[in-house]
Order: sequence, then structure tokens, then C-alpha cells
Amino acid sequence: MLYAVHMLIKDQAICIRAVDFSETSQVVTFFTKATGKVTAIAKGSKRAKSVFDGPIELFSVGDIVFSDSHRDKLATLTEFQQRPAFRHLAGNLFALNCSIFAAELIERLTNDYDPHPELFQHFLEFLQNLDSEYRTQLMWLILFQLALLNEIGLRPILDACTNCRASFSQTWHEVYFSSSANGLICRDCEAAFTDKIKLSRGVLECLTAVKLLGSANEKTLREIEKVLIHHFTVILGRPPKMAVHILGK
Repeated sequence: MLYAVHMLIKDQAICIRAVDFSETSQVVTFFTKATGKVTAIAKGSKRAKSVFDGPIELFSVGDIVFSDSHRDKLATLTEFQQRPAFRHLAGNLFALNCSIFAAELIERLTNDYDPHPELFQHFLEFLQNLDSEYRTQLMWLILFQLALLNEIGLRPILDACTNCRASFSQTWHEVYFSSSANGLICRDCEAAFTDKIKLSRGVLECLTAVKLLGSANEKTLREIEKVLIHHFTVILGRPPKMAVHILGK
């Protein structure tokens, strides 16, 4: 007779999704530091005297312990000392929308049990840095999205034309971004890419030297975010659900 081996795994985690499973339980998706994305059932989490100190909240953070016997099935959450570490999200609608948008991208673009410790750290710092004003929040969102693309192996080419490989030059008068080419396209090559988006000078300078994002104005940041949302729409095959709440301001 074969018996299932239930292995207990301990990890650092951020809750990126929580839905009701029954009157007393939830199904929770965590983004963890060492294990990656994990979806687990939290039995009894909605009971008044839950071992989890109440229902698990979105963006709560802490150490988790979960039992995992078959990775094609839900894990079972056994411990989670949740800390609502990002209280500033509750009082700022745009910050909350940015957080949910980032969580949606993580959920849809990373695989279960595929660890990305650097991306976990980027996400943690991103949530912390949203305790700021609108322009700065938008900057941190852009930086997070670029980090995500890098981590999943889809980093755009931003220092040369992806088609002819000509190195970027300040003398370029017209530059485009193409999602199908995954990067910049020069004026000589743009005719071959129907999905191209023409970039303003400010957007181009920021994309080729990310450190300039810190001094970019709101208009430039919104242009960059529009390009990124278009890019993620192409990658995912449809617009991210939260995209409309990012540039709707």
C-alpha cells in the first residue's frame, strides 16, 4: 500500500489573492521567497478563533508553513503569522490599484513552485514604496514591471534596434517600441512592424537610462506605463484586468 508523503515547507510569503472556499475557509495564493507562487487552502481561517488570527488579508506578509503532497493539487496552509504590513494601501486608492495590478501580473506570468527570490524582494520593496505621492507611485510601478519582465526572461531590448541591432544613439530622431520585436525599433526598420508605438524623447531617454525615471515628469511616466500596459496585453493575449484602473486617473 502506498501512502502520500506530506512535506511541511516553511517560507516567507505575501498574500496576492484570497477567495472564500466555504463559510469557514479560504483559498489563498501566496508569492513566496524560496518556493515561488503557491496556492493553498486555509481551513478554518474565517472562524473567530482561527489559528491564522482571522481571515487572511490581501497583501498580508509573514512566515508560512504549508503541507504539500501533490503539486497538481492545493497545498494545505498550516501556519501563517500574518502581518498587515502595508496599511498605507487602505487609504490610497491608486496605491491599492497598483498593488492589485502587480499581483495580477505575478499570478499570471509566474509558474507555481517556480522561485524568484529577487522578484519577491522587488515586490516587497514596491509595496513599501507605495506610501508616496502619485508620480512616485507610478515610477515604482514602472520599475517593478521592468524587474518582472527581466525575471521571467522577457526583458525588452532597450539599448539597440531589435531588428538591425544598431546601437541606440542620441542622434536617433524617431524611435519606436514593438511588442512583437520585444524592444526598440529604429526609423529604418519601423515599417516592418505594424504594432509599433512611437516614443517621445522623454520616454526614450528613461527607457534607455532607467535612473532618469526618478526625475521624469508625470506625463512621461504615464506614457511609459501606457507602453508597458500595451506590452503586457500582447504577452498575455488580453488586457490585464486592473490595467483600466492604472491610467484612468
